[in-house]
Amino acid sequence: MNKRSQYLNQTTPRIQPCMSLTPPTRRAFLRQSVLAAAAAAVAPAFASIKADSSPRVPASAAGRNAAPQAGRILSAGIGGYRFVPHSREPESFNAGFSLYSAAWPLIAKYPGHRFQSGLFGTWLSRQYDGAPPAHLYSDIEGGLGWWTDTRFPTETPKFIMGGVGPNFSEIANGPAHGAGDWDHPRGLYGVAQLSPWLLFPIDGLNLRQGTCGQLFGYGYFALPLTPAKATTDGANVPTGDHSWTLFLSTKNFKGPVAFFTPYFWSHATVNKPQWAGKLLDSRPGQPNKPIQMETAFVPAAVFQGTKGESYLRTASVLFPIDADGNSVLVHRSTVYNKSALWNDVQKWFDGGPEVSGSIHPQSAVVQKVHDGGAGWHYWPPNRGAQQVPLILNALTTPFSPDPLTFGYRWNYELTRITTADGSLVKLPDYFHLTTNAKHKPEWTPVSRNDLPALANLASVNFDHPSQPAPRAYTTPDDPNSCWKKPGPVAGPFKAQLGDGSVVTYYWYRFADQPALLNAGLTDDERAQLQTRVEKIHRSWPKDRNYFAPPTIGTLCDLDPALLVTPPKGMEVGYVPIATRQERTSQHR
Repeated sequence: MNKRSQYLNQTTPRIQPCMSLTPPTRRAFLRQSVLAAAAAAVAPAFASIKADSSPRVPASAAGRNAAPQAGRILSAGIGGYRFVPHSREPESFNAGFSLYSAAWPLIAKYPGHRFQSGLFGTWLSRQYDGAPPAHLYSDIEGGLGWWTDTRFPTETPKFIMGGVGPNFSEIANGPAHGAGDWDHPRGLYGVAQLSPWLLFPIDGLNLRQGTCGQLFGYGYFALPLTPAKATTDGANVPTGDHSWTLFLSTKNFKGPVAFFTPYFWSHATVNKPQWAGKLLDSRPGQPNKPIQMETAFVPAAVFQGTKGESYLRTASVLFPIDADGNSVLVHRSTVYNKSALWNDVQKWFDGGPEVSGSIHPQSAVVQKVHDGGAGWHYWPPNRGAQQVPLILNALTTPFSPDPLTFGYRWNYELTRITTADGSLVKLPDYFHLTTNAKHKPEWTPVSRNDLPALANLASVNFDHPSQPAPRAYTTPDDPNSCWKKPGPVAGPFKAQLGDGSVVTYYWYRFADQPALLNAGLTDDERAQLQTRVEKIHRSWPKDRNYFAPPTIGTLCDLDPALLVTPPKGMEVGYVPIATRQERTSQHR
């Protein structure tokens, strides 16, 4: 079992795994691990259809009361990749990226915690002058989606940052959230809050409930927030000066939000000095990244008849459509060189002229998209069985209204759904296992009326099962902990979110937030960082276009409860930090 599979099976990471198109060895590595994770998710349901996201099957269709000739219904799943091929750009555009991704409810009704899927997005991997080092995996993943450990999920996706430390040794998903626990944190301190106007919940960044096809703009830019250091934790290994910073572009918020501390990447090199200088604290980003949608597991049920026939039903899968019936899914994937932002910010911090934060367009190149490939497969209930493709080619074709935009054009026979926030197309729910002209098995869409009466798949229920109340996220309350010394300067405050949770948060002086007290910085270095961030707070507002706005579609909103106002006298140099998140009493 590879390292990704081991991590997925032993912990509950909040990552949107991605798959590189090159080199082939890495592509195989990731594909095998995702398949292993999907098989692990499906396998427990083989003996019993009682698990969280497993379809609930009537006793007459499965179990002791089923007639021998009726066959059986087993829990299964579907998943896979949808790619967005795009142009390759010069390797010098390695200082950041941005893109717009459609946000929508992928599943009509949230089916439980085994469901895991990202929406369209990308990752940021390290760029090298020569061959990459062997046996070293680390990048920034994350994006829009749903994860198995989301504690307060709804049909609306959330956003996580998904920083992956060396070989999954640590995971950082946002302020106060990552791998490990507070006694043994493995990424919980890896992200520092930057914005004074946006609260980042521990469970992930919320969009406005009901978001349906609007565009979510995000990107990462390297900023020189802290100088490079020759030593790390007293060891003779360096920490670089790259603070990879998350920027958003939404309807009600624009600008920088949070950043991975360079120490998050570099401190592993204290024990592994051969990795020094080879992680994202020191390395630029790879501009020619894959763009894709990865679906790890959508619940399904398969009917296996006594004569060898098989039929499949999936949870209702949706895609957004515009007034013309097309899906706009990815827009303006852009890469940047250091002249876009880094160079001017460095001069500003060194005493030069003020910088607005807006990206220089002449230092950016927009990648042109082509027709997409790959698709979804059926994950069988037994490990090691063949993954069989779902054939959807007759229902959709790749669609590019312009060279900067990717989406799908749908067959008009598919069901349309209209909501208050947008329109959706529903993919087929039912499939029949057939063989193609090359004698290869494939799942072909059929109507519900084409199913044999004994299949009884129409009675399967994929709706959200009844579950215990989720555990609250908490942070240390020891008076001697970094959460209390020097501690917050205002609070507690509470934010009621659209996902049915409430976030308790406090205001901290920026340099005194717990993440920066665990970032390998001296008091003088934190004081310098405080001065630099106060410049950003004064000069970079929340309503400016930092990277180019979309030329198609409309922007989505973040959950309005996340937009906060600093207390009087704390407008500059202070940030909101979530310390607890729990289900509200009316949602228990």
